[in-house]
Amino acid sequence: MTAPVTAVPRTGAPPLRPRMRPEAASALLEKFPPRTLPDTWEATALSRAALTGRLLAPPYTETPWQLNRPRLALRRFLGWLEPPPGDTWQQRWQSSGVAGDGTADWRPGIMGWLTAAGDPGNRTVLLKSVTLGLGQLIYADAIRPGTEWLINSPIRFPLGREMPRLRDSAGFAALNACAGRAGISRDSCRLAVEDLSVIIAAKGGTLADITVGDCLELIRARDARQGARRKGNSFYQLLHTMGLMPVGAPATLRMLDPRFQGQLTTTELIGQYDLACAPVGDLLTGYLDERQPAIDYATLKQLAYLLGKLFWKDVETHNPGISSLRLAPDAAIAWKQRLSVKTVTARDEAGNVTETTAERIDVAGCLTAVRGFYLDITQWAAEDPARWAQWAAPSPVRREDISPAKTLSRRKSRMDQRTRERIPVLPALIAAVDRSRKDTAARLAAAAAAVPGDLFTAGGVTLRKTALASTEGRANGRIWAEDPVTGTRRDLTREDSAAFWTWAAVEVLRSTGIRLEELTELSHHSLVQYRLPSTGELIPLLHIAPSKTDVERLLVISPELADVLAAVIARVRDSSGTVPLVVAYDVHECEFTPPMPVLFQRHVGADNRPLAASTIRKWITAALEDTGITDASGQPLAFKPHDFRRIFATDAIMNGMPPHICQLLMGHSSITTTMGYKAAYPEEAISGHRAFIARRRELRPSEEYRSPTDSEWEEFLGHFERRRLALGDCGRAWGSSCIHEHACTRCSLLRVDPAQKQRLEDIRENLTARITEAEREGWAGETEGLKVSLAAANNKLAQIELSLARRAEAVSLGMPAYRDTAAATLSAGDRHDH
Repeated sequence: MTAPVTAVPRTGAPPLRPRMRPEAASALLEKFPPRTLPDTWEATALSRAALTGRLLAPPYTETPWQLNRPRLALRRFLGWLEPPPGDTWQQRWQSSGVAGDGTADWRPGIMGWLTAAGDPGNRTVLLKSVTLGLGQLIYADAIRPGTEWLINSPIRFPLGREMPRLRDSAGFAALNACAGRAGISRDSCRLAVEDLSVIIAAKGGTLADITVGDCLELIRARDARQGARRKGNSFYQLLHTMGLMPVGAPATLRMLDPRFQGQLTTTELIGQYDLACAPVGDLLTGYLDERQPAIDYATLKQLAYLLGKLFWKDVETHNPGISSLRLAPDAAIAWKQRLSVKTVTARDEAGNVTETTAERIDVAGCLTAVRGFYLDITQWAAEDPARWAQWAAPSPVRREDISPAKTLSRRKSRMDQRTRERIPVLPALIAAVDRSRKDTAARLAAAAAAVPGDLFTAGGVTLRKTALASTEGRANGRIWAEDPVTGTRRDLTREDSAAFWTWAAVEVLRSTGIRLEELTELSHHSLVQYRLPSTGELIPLLHIAPSKTDVERLLVISPELADVLAAVIARVRDSSGTVPLVVAYDVHECEFTPPMPVLFQRHVGADNRPLAASTIRKWITAALEDTGITDASGQPLAFKPHDFRRIFATDAIMNGMPPHICQLLMGHSSITTTMGYKAAYPEEAISGHRAFIARRRELRPSEEYRSPTDSEWEEFLGHFERRRLALGDCGRAWGSSCIHEHACTRCSLLRVDPAQKQRLEDIRENLTARITEAEREGWAGETEGLKVSLAAANNKLAQIELSLARRAEAVSLGMPAYRDTAAATLSAGDRHDH
């Protein structure tokens, strides 16, 4: 049940990425502290004359004609900065009153001092002069304003241009070379240089002196700036790739990203829903604390969502002021009714947001969690009444509300139908992803061999290699081409990567039946072998690490799967021939795994990253959309990675694999779960029914299956013609005579035509008049017979009324359409048996 509700146009900028929680930022800064500023250093301790001489000499000033403006700017700025107390320029800067967080414009105070000192410059000249003067001191390391000041300052200094030239030219040259080898774009490299220049300007030293804490401090300062948009974080990738990060530093900045800051506490899990009733919020937090040791984090997070969001947040929103778990009957009923639907938000290409209501599928899951919550509180109240007794209350969810058997049967039917729809189209999907892999590889190879600006044909299309600013149309390790007709640019490197990994994922999933989470965790260590004791034959095996059920298992690698895995390993190996170690993020447990040679990885920027499960889902969906395959309703058929697992189980059991063996391969703890994955295919029922028909034919005389003669066929057709009566149709069987002596009104086999309602009403009126006459004349026997006929007529009229009522409520479903127009029809013998 879906119905559009509203269409809200998107306004303003997109929402910012989540900021780092203060406690998480503090913990990281405590673990990786930033550098502290020393009391003094060489440049800040220079005298005014020595500092001026340095700044007016190369490399700060290259030619004599450039001296006038810098000399005047230094005179003005150092004249203002010299009076504040301090032994160094940094100390004077700290005591000047403008060194705070940098949010305020620091120039008006300096300009006022210069004006009071009798400086003849106008406002515009003074603004430029003080800005240039402060910039020179920063470039020369005489002043280190601090990371926060540089980020928040309304005046932006060209640090990304000046710091590489003046402070660490060799280090920045190596950084640019590393960015070119890693395929980082010029814009990302420019942003990285700017970020690193800010750190050097704020902390001093060179690129080799930057610490993890310095990087964290920069990220936190950017997050804290109101309205700031997060820029790229390639600077950390480049530092780590260059080997400038110390031992023990995080391998990737994602480990420091606010979105990957580990597991939330139970207080945070409940607190994110902003519950109005604090005591109930504390109760839910305490309940999660009790349950936490026995469940994993993903289950704990889901339980917090069900109890905090779907249950109590909804209840208190519609019942303001409620503070007790004892819900009124009408409030409980209203909550369960609201729970049955959900709001779905979608955004179209124009950016408009559309909200629709849809039926919530897993209502039973939320009801079960709420019922378990109430029952646990009741049980704990008996064990620890001081803590739990005040919250004991009758559960608003009754046992009959859940009906697990009914829920499971519906889920089983829905999943079986989903599997039956996708098994026939699996060969088309496999062929499509394989064809796409070969076509994209051919286009990439042809483009690499072509000259920028030339046309080339590969993979069934003709393209023109894009002539980019970089050498031979290759920018940052990527190859681009454009459609010569429409001019649309295409990233052939990205297309080749997406097509290859889509093909590899589909092949591995369908050949093994593993979960998507297990696919992303496959590593080079997963490939093992076993030698048969009897023959000495080596059997290649795929080791599946414990995941959902914490049960490891071994799968035999087929020759086809071996080819796929070999292609994957060949693609991810580096120049040394080894699979690079990458750090993966477990989205369920919200923690990073140790570095592993993961098979499903790709090169992103300066390092390698594992493929995310969401990316694989997106690529499989895109591959299926390209095939144009639709479901029975004409909508594009959706294919999820878990569908391959159900197809694998169905195919294995239907082809003779014992269910208990399939259970081991699937990693299920119960064989019932495995049989739930196996779809009850209609072919089984059809085959069984046909076998029953064949056995019954063997027991019946063959005379019944001979072809009818012309006279017998005409007699058969004539029977149906003679069943037509004035009031409707007679339903007696062929070859039988009427046993009611044509008293049709009384006959139960008469099916009255609704169009004959008026005729039947006339018969009823006539019978009523005849009964009145018979009673008046004293014809008792005839009166009794007429009353029986009258009751039959009333019964027939009631049947007509019911038929008309049903017809008014009926919905036309139309005739079913079959994809195969050459569908097989039943033989004459089959029709006879049916």
